Amino acid sequence: MIKIVTGLGKNKNILKAVKEINNINDLEVTVVESEKQLFESIISNEIDAVVRGSLPSYSIMKMIREHYNKPINRATYIKEERNNNYYEFLLAPVGIDEADSVDEKVNLAIQASQFLKTMNLKPKIAILSFGREDDYGRNNLIDNSLKNAEKLYNGLIIVFKNSTFISDEVEIKNYFILLEKAIKEKNNLILSPNGAVGNIIFRSLVLLNSWNSYGAITLGIDDVFIDTSRDQSVEGYMRSLKLAYQISKSKAI
Repeated sequence: MIKIVTGLGKNKNILKAVKEINNINDLEVTVVESEKQLFESIISNEIDAVVRGSLPSYSIMKMIREHYNKPINRATYIKEERNNNYYEFLLAPVGIDEADSVDEKVNLAIQASQFLKTMNLKPKIAILSFGREDDYGRNNLIDNSLKNAEKLYNGLIIVFKNSTFISDEVEIKNYFILLEKAIKEKNNLILSPNGAVGNIIFRSLVLLNSWNSYGAITLGIDDVFIDTSRDQSVEGYMRSLKLAYQISKSKAI
């Protein structure tokens, strides 16, 4: 029996999602109504996975980071399906205060790439910034973003060469501001310039344009915690619960 705990806040869609998904024979979903209960479920050996649901995120992530005391990141898993074809990718950072520095983004990219490998996917990384390659000199904000994107690209090249990945197991490309090109070329890890921009990209694709989000995978811990938007639909919460179920099943094998 796979045991999942999820959180109930103001958005009651999570209750409808739980009702729909509880028909899976080997799945039991329990609903809690406080961030403390949700966190205790994450670190419990009796719970296979936790889905945030519609509870606030900040205090939960704060408790997680204090408990594990190591770098922890989130990457949203998005899957767009059209005409029997699909495109799946991770988008990060998506927390408005996450992965601001180049070093933090390098760590995030390594963690996300390791997760992609567990899904039998070859990491194909797209780096984004605030402008095109020829936009240097427009203003300091754009210049710093372009420089940081270049540093991130060079840093990832070095790190992957000295990691457990071999050279042909990962692709890295600097797309500057060209998000549409990064998506068209089907990169499976898109690194936004910062968490605030990542959050806006998420809202534009998922909440406005109805791309399918399965929630944000918490990277850097063995326990399964999938973060979700407080504004998600019933179908969105169902996707996150199903992803938690699938990850838990694969870990149990």
